[in-house]
Formats: sequence, C-alpha cells, structure tokens
Amino acid sequence: MDINQLIAQRLRELRDAQGLSLAQLAERSGVSRSNISLIERGESSATATVLDKLSAALGVTVASLFEKSAADAPSPVARVEDQPVWTDPGSGYVRRNLSPAMYSPIQLVEVSFPAGQRVAYETSTRDAEVHQQVWLIEGRMEVTVGATLWTLAPGDCLAMRLDQPIAYHNPTDQPARYLVALVTQVHKPPRREA
Repeated sequence: MDINQLIAQRLRELRDAQGLSLAQLAERSGVSRSNISLIERGESSATATVLDKLSAALGVTVASLFEKSAADAPSPVARVEDQPVWTDPGSGYVRRNLSPAMYSPIQLVEVSFPAGQRVAYETSTRDAEVHQQVWLIEGRMEVTVGATLWTLAPGDCLAMRLDQPIAYHNPTDQPARYLVALVTQVHKPPRREA
C-alpha cells in the first residue's frame, strides 16, 4: 500500500473511532478541514508538522499514523520490507516505522535526517502521556526541547516528554541517522469512591 494511502486510512480510522467529524478534527488540530480531507483521500502528502498536529488532536503519536491496522497484520514481527517508510515533503527527512502493527505501548522509529534541515513540532498535550528517547547513530543533531537546546553526537541519547515544542536541526553538511523510542502511558480517570 502506498504510504499516503496508509496515512489516509489510519487517519480516517482514528477519527472515526473517536466519532469526530472533519470539522471537529480541524478545530482540535488547527489544520484546515479541506487539508484533512485531502490527506484522508490520499491526495496530499502532509508535512511532519501537520501530522504532529493531527496526531496530538487525536491523542496518539505520529508513529501511530503509519501503523497498519492490527486486523491486517497481527504478526508480532515487522519484516523490513513491510515497514512503512515516509519522506517529509517539507524537510526531506525519512522515517521508517520499525514496530509491528500489533498493539504495544512501545514504538520504534528510525530517522534519516538530511544535512542542514530543520523540523519543528508544536507538540501539545495528548490524552496519553508520551515519553520519547532519541538515540543518535550517525552524524550530529541539535534538539530543542521547550527552551533547552541539546547537541547530540553519535551514541548520545536524549529523553523527553512530548508535552512541549520540540525542534530537530541537523546543523552539519552530512546526513544524520537516529532511533526514536516512544512509550505511551494512557491517563486513567481517577477512581471514585462509592
């Protein structure tokens, strides 16, 4: 399945599961209704920033938008040839979802980030608490979490929560490659005493 069709299918599934209209998702995310409609029809390749806004509005991670339905692939193994690969049309960064489609609170993503490029996420609060670690494999990266800038060299690992703006920048003339590990902890409503 084409990557834009996969994103389209997942976005529709997630929106339908929450009973949201296009207008409601547009209001929650700040992404126009017409843009969401184009993405859901597979007629537009959204940027990483737009996918972040949509995933936050749906209370899921961006990686969730690249998952195949668990009904389509119940295997606990994600073969390399079946792992969805997507290129951000804005920056050219390439992400590969490594995790199998079956449910797990852990998601792994491999990213190849082009030289000189930058991507910024507004990252807002989700219904679930999402923790992320970025482990740099090759190159150098600058990661700004909130107001704090971190410069990563190969082997460095940065931990963060996805509850504040985050920007990724490759300040060099060489590509960088890193692994992203995400853990989602669903917020449970407080227990009421009888």
